[in-house]
Amino acid sequence: MRYIDAFCHYFPKGLWDKISTLKGAGEGIGKRMAGVPAIYDLDERRRVCDMFRTKHNYSQVLSLGMPPLEAMGTPAEVEELAKLANDGLAELCAKYPDYFSGWQASLPMNSPNAAKELERAVKLGTNGLQIHSNINGDPLDDPKYFPVLETAAKLDCPLFLHPSRSAGDLSDYKNESKSKYEIWWTFGWPYETSAAMARLVFSGTMDKLPNLKVLAHHLGAMVPYFEGRVGPGWDQLGKRTHDEDYTTLLKNMKKRPLEYFKNDFFVDTAVFGSTAATKCGFAFYPIDKILFASDCPFDPERGPGYIRDTIAIMENLGLSKEDMEKVCHKNAEKLMKIKPQA
Repeated sequence: MRYIDAFCHYFPKGLWDKISTLKGAGEGIGKRMAGVPAIYDLDERRRVCDMFRTKHNYSQVLSLGMPPLEAMGTPAEVEELAKLANDGLAELCAKYPDYFSGWQASLPMNSPNAAKELERAVKLGTNGLQIHSNINGDPLDDPKYFPVLETAAKLDCPLFLHPSRSAGDLSDYKNESKSKYEIWWTFGWPYETSAAMARLVFSGTMDKLPNLKVLAHHLGAMVPYFEGRVGPGWDQLGKRTHDEDYTTLLKNMKKRPLEYFKNDFFVDTAVFGSTAATKCGFAFYPIDKILFASDCPFDPERGPGYIRDTIAIMENLGLSKEDMEKVCHKNAEKLMKIKPQA
């Protein structure tokens, strides 16, 4: 069985060297990631991949790790970072195709030239675009980001939606200044992804750009578990709101909210080795919408753990051979235009 790991993270050397010298959001990234060498050390990353390449015909699709590029500097500075990222990932995939079957572009989303960089990345051969759940605090449906979404739809470049939130961005209680105990990550990141999906749906973006393909990281985040709220709950949109007329919005939507969330998004299997979460997601999403992914290298072993655990879960789900092939590689090949193996 071929396994294409559709969502995992790596910093190419040129970018890593540059951001390690930055102030602000980029400052200290080297210290934070020092204990995860597979995020920046190519030899270590290939060693991790080699643990699965032969037995499982395993390869990775690379995207950057956190923080988002747009949080690291001025538009001009981030434009440089995006070019280093995209050139570096393209080079790695060209040089080591047996290890890295594809890559996702990153953009200077705080720059008016973001769509141009996407066009350049597509010419370089990118297989998708990693975009975050908010852009320095702005929602994705803010009109200034529409040109990027429109360009992605036009060029048939799928968006890979990654959550973004830190302890100081939003507190969990209004009388506190920050989120404690890493609640901002454990519960905040799934909320971030789910909220971004909702904004794309209710803003009409998915209707305006019917060719836009969006993958929501971590098996659609909160959506599968909250099917009842997304379904019959949002069928009553407007019943709980007195200062805006959401009932009109609901009537003007082309289909039920649930149908957008269930059928208009792709998702991946990166749920940190949880069988229960995997079964919940597989019970909700059509099999053609699910891609295998591990979120390497952020497991406690700093590389192989989530890959091994997610493969084991897949092999014990009881899927048919046809469905296994779809999830493990065929859906990724189709969505990201990755060449099938002979």
